[in-house]
Amino acid sequence: MLERIKEKWGITSSLQVVIIFIVFGVTGSASTLVSGPTLEFLNIQKEAFHPIIYWPLRILIVFPIYQVLLVGFGFVFGILVSAITFQKDKFVFNFFYKMATKMSKAMLRVLSFGILFKK
Repeated sequence: MLERIKEKWGITSSLQVVIIFIVFGVTGSASTLVSGPTLEFLNIQKEAFHPIIYWPLRILIVFPIYQVLLVGFGFVFGILVSAITFQKDKFVFNFFYKMATKMSKAMLRVLSFGILFKK
């Protein structure tokens, strides 16, 4: 499995794989930590919004923060992240596209009392 990852990302050593995983982990943790104060700055409070509205808003704010931090941490660790993240971003886009499609169909099914998109 590790060999497939190295071949797919075009890297040669296992140390580079470990560094890449560290960069992704640190970036994800940092983006969630930064999103809280960002929401406070934008005056978006958890108590003021319904969870169905609050969490998608938070996720939408985390994505741009994540991308900026990914480039920054990649630079600090000396990794060209843009070539690696293409495959990951493609996966994330496809995942959220499929989820949005399923949720839209489910909402239309509920709002149309089951007339549209029958199971």
